[in-house]
Amino acid sequence: MDFEWRAATDEDLDFARELTCHNMLRYYIQFDLLWQDEAFDVAWAGRENRLIVSGEHRVGYVSLSRDARALYIRELHVHEAFRGQGAGSWAIDQLFTLARQERRPALRLTVFENNPARVLYERKGLQVVGTDDCFLRMQRDVDGPHR
Repeated sequence: MDFEWRAATDEDLDFARELTCHNMLRYYIQFDLLWQDEAFDVAWAGRENRLIVSGEHRVGYVSLSRDARALYIRELHVHEAFRGQGAGSWAIDQLFTLARQERRPALRLTVFENNPARVLYERKGLQVVGTDDCFLRMQRDVDGPHR
């Protein structure tokens, strides 16, 4: 399957919110966290959001932020109908390339400690660099080993 980026628009907000809630609600319940649509919408408005598309299909999306230390993956979600087809791996490769092009020292993300996506992140070279409650902070240095 071939994937491409496109900038997300306001019309993609509902898709992204519903996908994120569907993918993450079990973790919110398990760790006694409160899902709030309004909080998602505020975060969406303050970040760079890109859709992962294949042909006419919205496969998933990423939400990004930056500072001098890193490019941060704030959200990376793939619709369950498209999982296992390489979209997540492709997206991480693209984001690592973007971090390198922008001369960011690292690519970083936070993941629930028991989220199976951690296996993908580790395969793509991200390593656990810290913990916060039920979360793992992961990082791949831009100048580090490439896979």
